[in-house]
Amino acid sequence: MVTVLTLRQLAAEPELLAAAVPGDLRVVTSLREQWPASLVAAATSLAELRARASSRLRDASSMMLTAVGLEQATSSVVALHRARRVAASASSIVDLCCGIGSDLRELSAAGVRAIGVDRDETHAWCARYNSGVPVAVADVRDVRLASVEAVYVDPARRSGDRRGGSEPPLSWCQALPVAQVAVKAAPGLDMALVAAGWEVEFVAEGRDLKEACLWSPAWATAGRRATVLPAGDSLVADPSTPPAPIRPPGPYVVDPSPAVTRAGAVADLAAMLDGWQIDKQIAFLCTDSPVSTPFGRTLEVAASLPFGVKQLTAELRRLDVGAVDFRRRGLAGDVEDLRRRVKLTGSRQAVVLLTRVDDKPWTLVCFPITPSTVTFEAE
Repeated sequence: MVTVLTLRQLAAEPELLAAAVPGDLRVVTSLREQWPASLVAAATSLAELRARASSRLRDASSMMLTAVGLEQATSSVVALHRARRVAASASSIVDLCCGIGSDLRELSAAGVRAIGVDRDETHAWCARYNSGVPVAVADVRDVRLASVEAVYVDPARRSGDRRGGSEPPLSWCQALPVAQVAVKAAPGLDMALVAAGWEVEFVAEGRDLKEACLWSPAWATAGRRATVLPAGDSLVADPSTPPAPIRPPGPYVVDPSPAVTRAGAVADLAAMLDGWQIDKQIAFLCTDSPVSTPFGRTLEVAASLPFGVKQLTAELRRLDVGAVDFRRRGLAGDVEDLRRRVKLTGSRQAVVLLTRVDDKPWTLVCFPITPSTVTFEAE
């Protein structure tokens, strides 16, 4: 396990860090001629972590990381979005459970005076190195928050807990004696654990649902909202929005962002797009015209038919499909087994939605629309 001493030694050897390459035995052998084997091993491991982090963290090649810290670190895109919201109403903040400092870096970059706290000495050192702001080593439960303007908490997720369990628990985070509090939570958290008056923001980066962020009543501007990054578009779930109409599949289908689905804003998206659901239990929406929206992916429906392997195979061959991206919602089954049974040799790539219509197993064979096809853009 990496220690602060090892990280300090690595920080003092920039030539070693620049030369370390993960998985190259020849490089490792060469480096051992100049540095101790244990330090070369640590540098190689750090290089591997930096490579893994490059798609999530800006300037990852210059960060100090641990495997555990990287696993829980907030991506830079998500952290920057949160930091900008914090900066709009708070000039200073205490980051509790700051980990390796991915949020601290973006808070500081957004102009917020930040201080970090983490009980893990190694992570606290990494956070200080990565963000350049003060970081204290302490149990967050022991920190006195008198006169603190705002607090952000990123609790450790409990291993194997699918209901949003954390340490410290969500109840402790929501009871902090500070008006402005933001709490990072797993997107699958149990909504019954969220206190009244708190906003739950479900954040997706592209099509990937990243997290839920809870905002205290002093910060809340909605009950639930879906935010899609990097653009930062938000869709608020309005309890007064009537359920979307239920109609058979139309010429275009919109697959909502998982942030929209999790926020319970499917009806709001349907109202925005003048669309309808194909089944009351399924989030797929349909429209009469092609639409462009950050809150979902729009596909053109080429075939709509009851589910059946023979029927599906025949349609795919008719449409000259040779590669399929299966998307399942509301229909059980082994997708890989279906992929093996549907033997295709065509030239086109299709998206096949395995779903339900009027509570019956159904299949929609779709193709992505091109930008020139779009005639309406949701605001």
